Amino acid sequence: MTSPVVGLVGNPNSGKSSLFNLLTGLRQRVGNFPGVTVEKKSGVMRIENLPPVEIIDFPGAYSCYPTSLDERLVVQELTNPKGDLFPDAIVYVADVTKLDKHLLLFTQLRDLDLPMILVLNMADLIEEEGLQVDVTGLSRRLGVPVVAVSARANKGVSELKKAIADLLRNPQEFRPEEPFYEPGVLARDVLGDLRQELPARNDYHALLLAHHASWLKHVPEKTRHKVQEARVKNGFHSLRAQVEETMERYDTFEPIVRDTVRRAKNKSSFSERVDDILTHRVFGPMIFVLIMLLLFQALFAWTGWPMEGIEWFFETLGNTVRENLSEGWFTDLLVDGIIAGLGGVLVFVPQIAALFLFITILEEVGYMARAAYLFDSLMQRFGLNGRSVVALISGHACAIPAIMSTRTIANWKERLLTIMVTPLTSCSARIPVYVILISFAVPKGTFFGFGYQGLAFAGLYFLGIISAMLSALIFKLVLKSRERSFLMLEMPDYRTPVWRNVGITVWQKVKSFIMEAGKIILLISIVLWGLSTYGPSGAMEEARAQVQKTVEEQGLSDDDAADLLASEQLEASYAGHVGKFIEPVIQPLGYDWKIGIALFTSFAAREVFVGTMATIYSIGSADDELRIRDRMAEEINPRTGEQVYNPATAWSLLVFYVFAMMCMSTLAVTKRETGGWKWPVIQFTFMTALAYVSAMVVYQVLS
Repeated sequence: MTSPVVGLVGNPNSGKSSLFNLLTGLRQRVGNFPGVTVEKKSGVMRIENLPPVEIIDFPGAYSCYPTSLDERLVVQELTNPKGDLFPDAIVYVADVTKLDKHLLLFTQLRDLDLPMILVLNMADLIEEEGLQVDVTGLSRRLGVPVVAVSARANKGVSELKKAIADLLRNPQEFRPEEPFYEPGVLARDVLGDLRQELPARNDYHALLLAHHASWLKHVPEKTRHKVQEARVKNGFHSLRAQVEETMERYDTFEPIVRDTVRRAKNKSSFSERVDDILTHRVFGPMIFVLIMLLLFQALFAWTGWPMEGIEWFFETLGNTVRENLSEGWFTDLLVDGIIAGLGGVLVFVPQIAALFLFITILEEVGYMARAAYLFDSLMQRFGLNGRSVVALISGHACAIPAIMSTRTIANWKERLLTIMVTPLTSCSARIPVYVILISFAVPKGTFFGFGYQGLAFAGLYFLGIISAMLSALIFKLVLKSRERSFLMLEMPDYRTPVWRNVGITVWQKVKSFIMEAGKIILLISIVLWGLSTYGPSGAMEEARAQVQKTVEEQGLSDDDAADLLASEQLEASYAGHVGKFIEPVIQPLGYDWKIGIALFTSFAAREVFVGTMATIYSIGSADDELRIRDRMAEEINPRTGEQVYNPATAWSLLVFYVFAMMCMSTLAVTKRETGGWKWPVIQFTFMTALAYVSAMVVYQVLS
């Protein structure tokens, strides 16, 4: 027997992802749905006497008449019985406290003749909200098994697994006896003309295919033309039919909810009382800025000890390897290339984990939706949408899923603008660069309890946000669109975070960062070590001869001679030639050829900058105990005799990394989301030009 597939479906904020984590634990895979960049989460659930059950967590959707690309994906997969992701059964997750709002999509999927279970999630709030729920009556009236579950409190899960097992063993027992909705006269006329053309399971399935044939990928092109002809012939108006169907469905299921879910007298809920403050037009934005300030301050100030522990580990590992292996190129590659490169980036994992932790908590407690509502009117002035706030905040963790999240923005222009400017928000890959350069740019000290360096760290994040907003305003003036904007958003109740969800999310994100960044850094570190160690034979021999002459003339010690030889050979290496080639272009920004090498390599991914620095400054260093920051602090410009990493150069680099597009993966996602290379090229060009000009102005002014 093949592994059965169960789809988790429900409205946004129904607790669907919490239930997914509960059913699958760490037996999860994260990928993309076929042909699109929407993140697909799937996992394995174990049920006795059944093969491993694959659980697919579909994106949140409100209806089978989508207003976002996420909803389109749900309709695409659930109307394609021959698709690889078509489920054997559906577990429909609804918030029991908002059941009257969450049953529209349920009744539509029920009419698709899909075996279903209705999960009443948030069951722990039934008593708290003063609800009386007739689960048996609801099951009888809706014609499906109904299970009350609290994913937060881990209650009702065993009953749900039993219901899923029964559903998978006997799916025919859970077929609907009669539909919730019958297509109208015009729809029936259209379906009559297309009966032979549409490969539908029933009338409602055929109706959805008729509505969405123009964009459903599994509908053949020939059929699309015939659908359009049939719609024109019968005067079928799709939007009007959708509205009529939606109203009729509400008329059908709302009485069922009223009869089976009884509420206590209306009273102001905890969420409403909190919203009076957090969404206040004056206090709301102030509280948001304070939350962000505390978040960035925490990232910089509260992760010192674990970072020092990781630094110590890689120092000890490098010294141990060098002491126990014989001298030679292989030992140098391990210590100066691989260990130095990886250690230079993995030391920042505590801060990256902290960033994902804070953002996940904000999502779990329900604050992200408030931020979208709070700033919608402001976003509109810049050509964006309230949902753009979610993408911009998520962009502080990683621009890739943030860009994917724009699929919930229905307006094309607002979605495009959000995609274009989201990479300007400082993602977790910039953390290593910021941390190491701020130590050169800003002195230690405190201001009303806030560290200067932590404030500078927060300032860089706010600079990214401000630049994103101003860039969006410019794009808004350039791009013209008549499409109307609107924000449709459901406010979830405030709830204590489900720490299991938080832990799983942070673990997956950090693991993904380590694996993805690790592969890039490992490859670049090995290549860079080779380019930095070897060079044209004539140039390398000339460098050795020059060093030998200097040693004899000045009587240098063995350690000084080794450092001088390493420096001269690095300059004569292939990497040195690359750095020297681009040095005239970056010199107005205050950068030397070594920084040029790091800029060149980090266009693959920003975090490679620190790994490159670690590799360059490790090669030939006589003192293995020196950490990368100490080694950079000792670097002297031979022309001026000043420190290379002075405040002017450090600030120039910081501003460059705030604005520059240094992530090939982000460009690839932009290309997939916009359908071509036009917008990624524009995005890369304007961000790089902004970075270059801004960094040059900063350096020239400060120096």
